[in-house]
Amino acid sequence: MTDLLYKSEVFRVIGAAMQVHNELGPGFLEPVYQEALELEFQIQKISYEREKILNINYKEYKLTKTYTADFICYNSLIVELKALSELTGDHESQLINYLKATKLRVGILINFGAQSLEYKRMIL
Repeated sequence: MTDLLYKSEVFRVIGAAMQVHNELGPGFLEPVYQEALELEFQIQKISYEREKILNINYKEYKLTKTYTADFICYNSLIVELKALSELTGDHESQLINYLKATKLRVGILINFGAQSLEYKRMIL
């Protein structure tokens, strides 16, 4: 069996999100978690870009519409944050579409709104 793509990077990002959730718990709006997670990335020395604008391509054409990722970590992982009571298939589909459009391979969907941190590692 082959090793998971970006296994250690995903593990570190999820660990940082757990630190944030343990400290703040559920109930805040997404921007609060985004700011706290950025601080945790700095504390843990996780490479990231916040609110990075990503181009979307159709065939060989660059579309004028763009996607703003909550975070891109390690120049290779899309990190999409939510602060909802539960995740749905629509949220998963959204992340898969972002992966397809940007040609990145791995994404992490993180939900801070539930009693326990929810996350999904998704691969294209």
